[in-house]
Amino acid sequence: MEDTRVSAESGSGTDGGRDEHVRRVRLPADRRTPAAARAVVRSLLAEADLDELLNEALLLTTELSTNAVEHARTELDIEVVADRIGLTVTVSDFAAGPVDELVVGIRNDSDQISEVSERGRGLLLVDHFASRWGTTYLPSGKGVWFRLDRPGDHPGTGQGPPHPPATHPDTDPANSAPSAAAMSELTQTNPDPYADDPLPEFATDLLTRVAEMVGAAGGVVRLDRGEGQGTQMLARYGRHPRPGNELLRVPLAVHRPYAGELELDAAPSAYARPLAVLAAERLSLHLENDRLRRADVRRSAWLTFLAEASELLAQSLDVDLTMALIPQLVVPRLGQWCAVHTTDEWGRLRLAASSHADESVLPQLHKVLQETGPDSVQARLREASRSASQVPLGGPMEGFAVPLIARSQRLGTLAVGRHQRHRHDPDEVAVLEDVARRAALAIENARIHAERRRVAQTLQQSLLPPVLPVVEGVGFAAEYVPTGDEAEVGGDFYDVVPLPDGRWLVVIGDVSGKGVQAAAVTGLVRDVIRVLVGDGKPLPEALARLNDTLVERGGGRYCTLALAAIGPGEGEQLDVSLHLAGHDRPVLLRGTGGAAFVGTGGTALGLLDSISSPTAEIPLAPGDSLIFYTDGVTERRRGRELFGTERLREAAAPLAGYSADVVAARLRATAINFSVESPRDDIAILVLRNDAL
Repeated sequence: MEDTRVSAESGSGTDGGRDEHVRRVRLPADRRTPAAARAVVRSLLAEADLDELLNEALLLTTELSTNAVEHARTELDIEVVADRIGLTVTVSDFAAGPVDELVVGIRNDSDQISEVSERGRGLLLVDHFASRWGTTYLPSGKGVWFRLDRPGDHPGTGQGPPHPPATHPDTDPANSAPSAAAMSELTQTNPDPYADDPLPEFATDLLTRVAEMVGAAGGVVRLDRGEGQGTQMLARYGRHPRPGNELLRVPLAVHRPYAGELELDAAPSAYARPLAVLAAERLSLHLENDRLRRADVRRSAWLTFLAEASELLAQSLDVDLTMALIPQLVVPRLGQWCAVHTTDEWGRLRLAASSHADESVLPQLHKVLQETGPDSVQARLREASRSASQVPLGGPMEGFAVPLIARSQRLGTLAVGRHQRHRHDPDEVAVLEDVARRAALAIENARIHAERRRVAQTLQQSLLPPVLPVVEGVGFAAEYVPTGDEAEVGGDFYDVVPLPDGRWLVVIGDVSGKGVQAAAVTGLVRDVIRVLVGDGKPLPEALARLNDTLVERGGGRYCTLALAAIGPGEGEQLDVSLHLAGHDRPVLLRGTGGAAFVGTGGTALGLLDSISSPTAEIPLAPGDSLIFYTDGVTERRRGRELFGTERLREAAAPLAGYSADVVAARLRATAINFSVESPRDDIAILVLRNDAL
């Protein structure tokens, strides 16, 4: 709440009959408090008709209230007292401190400036512009006050010391006090918020102002951003310093990797160093903002890089391709060269992949990496492979190596060479260690996938006949394409089995699902059929017993099956007895031309307690072929379009007269080329042909 008093005093005494205006207000510790304090001072100056003190009063009020808000962080009491000859402003906070009072006399001399400058640039302004000022420490807090008198007036006598004369244009600025306007411009100069790189222009403007205030013949601001380019000139003013001149140098208060200084070619004076320090601190503040902004941008870029690297590494499940990709990600962004070594089963390091920014140097890199000895790169790499942190590399290929560790397994090392102009900074080292972790995990995942793929291929091959039998007068051919995920075992299978009566049995089936469980059911179906038909069971009975076995087993797996018993017929004809258990009907391709579906669909095995499997007798004349297939052919997709049974029949018709091998290969190519996508399901094609001449 604001407490405002206006009192009129008369009579003798130090007041000299002056009118006194007093205003007190308590303000919170808020960034808007300086503006509120200025409003109080501005209104009281207008009431007291002291407009000539407005600029200085507002500047000093801003400095004191800002300092109190920033450092005390308590509520503030602002007391403004104005009379006909001047103004007194007191800013008090409630931060506890010792009881002490310091009163600085009228216009401190130059010897006191250095002491003031050590306390803060705000008090430098107060000391410069105030007629008197002081600091009072009380148990409840601390108060700082200043007094501004009208020129020519002095409290108690009405006359004060003459105001410092205005500086003549020819007077040396180094020996003249800076004006309030110049000080205000120096403290309020800020970078252009809309410029892409405002610092050079801001530094030049700041350097020019301070150089003109102290009468410097020249000046320069140098900055090293720690990016390997060394110290660069950020701003320049005036001429180069003459030999023998003593230069005023002020280091910039910035954090690593930034470093720099402000240099002035100015004659020594009471104000030169404090003003240079003030300018350097203002510049340092914005340089720190620039450093933090660049650090944020760089960290964002590193995060994006790591995300992209992870995505690229995750896309490859091939061990060799993953190894080759790692150096390409590192060079040249994170180093001049990179080498990936893996540990073999005997614990020896072997070079798996490498890269260099200059390909002509790659043979030399390989030579250095192969050298042996206690001080060789190989020795350091072995040390890195056994350690848990980075190991420096010396010699012509300077850099460092980090271990590749995934799931507590040591896979090898990642070695990276230093940049051409500078060593790795801490951020880059952290990023490289992160890349090494992700690379190790990608290598391990690729190895696991390769092992799964080998297991799947071995298991899949065990479910298919290694070769088809050679039978006089009958041609057999088969094509099998596993699903796009080579690490999965499919449920499609085929077989050709001899029967006890001298005939041959063609079997093709499809077990629902994929993976190890589907493979187990596939193996079961294949073995049960071989046992039952080997015992001479009729095909309908064999299908019924197989169905009972699958129903008792449970597990939700079912199987479609096509059985065809092939035996000699009249003359050169072959008689085929076809039994379908929920499987797609085969295509009969006549040697004289034409293709049609034959057979009658039955019940899939493993779903119901009883099944039906109608028998179809099909005669095969010489040159005729019977084409069996699984649903991986007919359900192959191109977008929403299916390959379908009709397209299969149309693709088979032009193949009349061709051998079984050609028919199977052509149909496989037609189905695969139908879509650019990898097969979502296994593709199995089995062709039998009457090869009688």
